[in-house]
Amino acid sequence: MKFELPALPYGYDALVPYISEETLKVHHDKHHKAYCDKFNAALDEAGIESEDFAEIFANVSDKPAIRNNGGGFWNHNFYFESMASEGSTELGGELLEAINRDFGDFENFKKKFTEAATTVFGSGWAWLGVNESGKLVIYKTANQDNFMMDVCSNKEKPVLVIDVWEHAYYIDYQNRRPEYIENFFKVINWDKVGERFKGV
Repeated sequence: MKFELPALPYGYDALVPYISEETLKVHHDKHHKAYCDKFNAALDEAGIESEDFAEIFANVSDKPAIRNNGGGFWNHNFYFESMASEGSTELGGELLEAINRDFGDFENFKKKFTEAATTVFGSGWAWLGVNESGKLVIYKTANQDNFMMDVCSNKEKPVLVIDVWEHAYYIDYQNRRPEYIENFFKVINWDKVGERFKGV
């Protein structure tokens, strides 16, 4: 196995009541594990030895198994690390300054991020990323696409993502995606997002 399934960075009950223990077990242990296993199988079948995601994803337009399962593996790792138990982290510092600079204030950022996540048609992701000039940008991708892929027009380096595939929220919220998005803001790992921002 070239890639291994990372453990969650918190307990299954860490995000309760906003994301249930059952949801995390199904999402991480079933869906995420399946992406990991199928990604490894697709790499083996294609004879790809690289362990560098940017290199692997640079030419996936004709490799649907790697595009879908590799994207699912990378995106889910990023998503799970984007969350933490309520109140354990705080938005501040350079990231908050950048949010205020590029969106006016936090509430306007939250509104625009929520709009993006709500309007993903079908399955996909909403991202907060940093463009080449250092500006924060909100964008969305379909299915399991991400910024490293040749099929993705958005190349902004992400610092935050929300998964809006139904398997991310359906046990807890059924068809109420907006409620899931609202509660996602209560479990964002702002320390991690700020660390990513500084590292861009």
